[in-house]
Amino acid sequence: MPELPEVETVMRGLAAVLEGHRITEVEQRRAGLRFPFPENLVRRVEGKRVLSFRRRAKYMLVRLEGGESLLIHLGMSGRMVAREAGAPVVARLGPQGMASDARGHNAPPEAHEHLVFATDHGWRVGFVDPRRFGSVDLVATEAEDAHRLLRGLGPEPLDEAFTDTVLSAALVGKLTPIKAALLDQGVVAGLGNIYVCEALYRAGISPRRLAHSVAGARAARLVPAIKAVLAESIGAGGSSLRDYVRADGELGRFQERFAVYGREGEACPHCGPACPGIGRIVQSGRSTFFCARRQR
Repeated sequence: MPELPEVETVMRGLAAVLEGHRITEVEQRRAGLRFPFPENLVRRVEGKRVLSFRRRAKYMLVRLEGGESLLIHLGMSGRMVAREAGAPVVARLGPQGMASDARGHNAPPEAHEHLVFATDHGWRVGFVDPRRFGSVDLVATEAEDAHRLLRGLGPEPLDEAFTDTVLSAALVGKLTPIKAALLDQGVVAGLGNIYVCEALYRAGISPRRLAHSVAGARAARLVPAIKAVLAESIGAGGSSLRDYVRADGELGRFQERFAVYGREGEACPHCGPACPGIGRIVQSGRSTFFCARRQR
């Protein structure tokens, strides 16, 4: 599933195509994805201008004229496909952004393209989701954070309001490992397996350490590590672990900077040759990569 940096990159690519333009036509090709599409989706979206975009955790919010926002989640396999009229280009906005392909505006629909938006400047943006774990909903813009999928989320890790004090308060009394606590979307929103592994490594904190013991001085190391790894990944266009690419048609490059993720048995960058080798354990069904020598 795409993580926060990948969703941020997709959202920026969508904003470059759609922001300020009117949605002139909506084509709905099935009743829904993971959940049914909202009632009267076509009628409620057609004719509306796209005002702005917002990301909340791993969700994208497309704010429309008239006071409603499209709430989009890519799920496991979702991506956006954008075609520009008069140019032999299709832009594939997956978890790392947008890439070019030699197909035009009149190309046949993508396989598994379930929802298509046409705009007043000749673009068509489709939601492609082979496994149908993604979702689309409509919510009043003024009540976005009250939506059932958003209301229980914790603070955004890149916001200034996410501080070591805030994280410490959320970890008080938690007897789960810190890795599991950081994946809890109620503790902090949008963090996924890759970036939690990398942030814990940077902060020198063992993923097996009980969460309550991270409050205080360790949280003061961990919060900047989380912010730094997310910001660096967004700047690199995310991590391309399958066939995803970013907005300029290049692969996301952050996977080349992983210190521990997917590097079992290798020496870590901090310890060098003295490293006994990056270890891998399974926590809550997910692979955790870490350096036992550096992370305590």
